[in-house]
Amino acid sequence: MKQLSSLLKISVSVLFIFFSLTASGGDPYRPSAGAGEAGTGYVCIMKNGFWSSFHNQATLAYNNSFSLGFNYENRFNISELGTRSLGLIIPAGKASLGVVYSHFGYTDFKRDMTGLACGMKLSNKIYAGLQVDYFSERTSGEYNNNQSVTCEAGLLITPSENTRIGIHIFNPVPNSLRKTFLPMSIRVGAATYLNKSLFAGVEAEMSSGSRLIIRTGFEYEAAKKLWLRGGFSTDNNSFSFGLGWLLKMVQMDIGFVTHDKLGVTSSVSLIFKIH
Repeated sequence: MKQLSSLLKISVSVLFIFFSLTASGGDPYRPSAGAGEAGTGYVCIMKNGFWSSFHNQATLAYNNSFSLGFNYENRFNISELGTRSLGLIIPAGKASLGVVYSHFGYTDFKRDMTGLACGMKLSNKIYAGLQVDYFSERTSGEYNNNQSVTCEAGLLITPSENTRIGIHIFNPVPNSLRKTFLPMSIRVGAATYLNKSLFAGVEAEMSSGSRLIIRTGFEYEAAKKLWLRGGFSTDNNSFSFGLGWLLKMVQMDIGFVTHDKLGVTSSVSLIFKIH
């Protein structure tokens, strides 16, 4: 029985690593927080939103309310692959500060991420943001635990009232300066608000050792404070869809992301806005 239990743990650990790589475009260190963002296929570095602020810290400048958010991602309906995230946004004069924490894994394989962010308006059309990240990866048995510190930064450019261009880079630090490997990634996107109810955008992402990923997504306010979302990603031919609604100071979102071989990943978020 002990041998069977050990074999099961090893098998789950191998599957854990494989799923985390295939589900995140080869970059398992970037937490995919936000059910609303999941619903649009993570086309979000140009979009206002609580969780979008941690995909592109420049959009933190649009958050002028004290906000607290919780997110749970159930990857392929396997509890060991669940991700739990917590976020906090604090307005601070001309800037907004953000704190995000993410826990990924199970007893024998854990990955935690903590980030401290700041975003601010530089001019009428340019916003910028920066985030410092700390990663901790722990495994059972004789394997070593790893810790890493890096940073990420973003820009948001608004050429017109309805048009936005977003740029985000993660881990611009050379791996030669650290003991453990962290992938570098860059995302570039453009979006437009076709009217007050419809947002549509497209993004391109390139990560170390991975092929180019293209994403498209939209969000439509079908009724007052009720949003419908959809998206597509060339990474694993993934389709996304979701819903969001606002009840007074609480926003609730659900999102679903498909995988051409592994099934569906579901997400749920709760965001509390305290004015």
